[in-house]
Amino acid sequence: MSSQDTGFFGHPKGLSTLFFTEMWERMSYYGMRALLVLFMTASLQEQGLGFTVASAAAIYGLYTGAVYFLGLPGGWIADRLLGGQKTVWYGGIIIMIGHIILAIPSTHSFFIGLIFVALGTGLLKPNISAMVGQLYKSDDERRDSGYAIYYMGINLGSVIGYYVCGYFMEHVGWHYAFGAAAVGMAIGLIQYQRTLGNIATVGEKPANPLAPKHAKQAWLAIIATLGVIASVTTLTYFGVIVLEPVQLAKYVAVVFTLVFFVYYGLIYFKGNLNEDEQKKMWALFLVCIASACFWSGFEQAGSSLNLFARDYTDRMIGTFSIPTAWFQSANALFIIILSPFFAALWINLSKRMISPSYNLKCAVGLIIMASGFLVMFMASQYAAQGLKVAPYWLITTYFLHTVGELCLSPVALSAVSKLSPKRFAGQMMGVFVLTYSIGNIISGLLAGNFDPNKVDEMPNLYLQISLFCIGVGIIIALLSIKSKVWEGQQQSV
Repeated sequence: MSSQDTGFFGHPKGLSTLFFTEMWERMSYYGMRALLVLFMTASLQEQGLGFTVASAAAIYGLYTGAVYFLGLPGGWIADRLLGGQKTVWYGGIIIMIGHIILAIPSTHSFFIGLIFVALGTGLLKPNISAMVGQLYKSDDERRDSGYAIYYMGINLGSVIGYYVCGYFMEHVGWHYAFGAAAVGMAIGLIQYQRTLGNIATVGEKPANPLAPKHAKQAWLAIIATLGVIASVTTLTYFGVIVLEPVQLAKYVAVVFTLVFFVYYGLIYFKGNLNEDEQKKMWALFLVCIASACFWSGFEQAGSSLNLFARDYTDRMIGTFSIPTAWFQSANALFIIILSPFFAALWINLSKRMISPSYNLKCAVGLIIMASGFLVMFMASQYAAQGLKVAPYWLITTYFLHTVGELCLSPVALSAVSKLSPKRFAGQMMGVFVLTYSIGNIISGLLAGNFDPNKVDEMPNLYLQISLFCIGVGIIIALLSIKSKVWEGQQQSV
């Protein structure tokens, strides 16, 4: 796209198409996600599933981890078979079908709906993020600002999702809330199709297409894989296969981590990279480490912090009880308020010839996020005494998580877009999204340790999360001195 294209608030007009598509997709995803642990741990009398916290948190981690893990084949499909535009479109349709299945008032269809949403998001998420980067030339200083604006769209959608689905959950019913998520995805699909002309040739064709013969073999492999997923799901329903969520989550965490290292190594060693590309891959590796640690803490929002809001927070304002899911909207609201300031910050720093490396920004974000758990350490001490704490403890935690997220997440997305070898752009975004996956599964395992029968252990668990993330952040900050040379940055980052 031309650097002179300023049709959307000074950015390429195509950013508006991707902004609103992602906004509605995130409305459906986060609105539904906010319900998961609450629905699974609610009693059967409350029309929930009656799972233990450990099982529910592990399933939550497996689901959210799978969502992002599937970004790896999703990026590959876009790069080699369909192109970004078609992959995003089909992914959105599959997500909508998943939400419709979740809206069916039957416990038997619940996990089938989750599988559909995970598969669809794996197709949509990495490719729509990669297409944002493709709107800009490599030396366009608007790139970080563009990602910050795009990121604001994500959080605008999540605010809508939290409020709509959260209200439906507590005042209408679980399955109406899941149905609202399906409507949100449908609106996103309509908007995407109507404004597709704005992104012109971006992602229109595969960047590195397979030969027809190999493409046919790839499609057969994809169909076979889907068949295996369907078979395992069916056998599980009939009790032939028994899956224990916590143990499964531990094994999957190891597998995802190995896949990340193997895939990253294959691109590094077998991708015919030149010396400059290899140095940038080392810098990007540190960004990935920071990202995995960040999400293992941040994603407590949907599990342990969500349960803390339900069970240990005073949610009454007069006669009105704040829906539990609404607390998660604090993060998204803070992002909407603060995003313009962070978008301007990086540009203003570059004008003053101050250009902190990607890794330094990520390290600062990780440390700030971790400080939020120091707040929860103090709040949970009151909860351990049998008291219900004021809402401002959670709000303060979400504020610190938000500031950390704005330092790390849009910057990390920009880093992947800029530091990845161009011919592996979609696949590298998929590899990067694996860090979300690893972080989410670890987050689910950590949340499973919050035993409601052992409330006195809660403060120490929050403290451990905080100290670990702060330690990793300090190490990456020290390494950022070297990584700035690897990034080869002579201008604003």
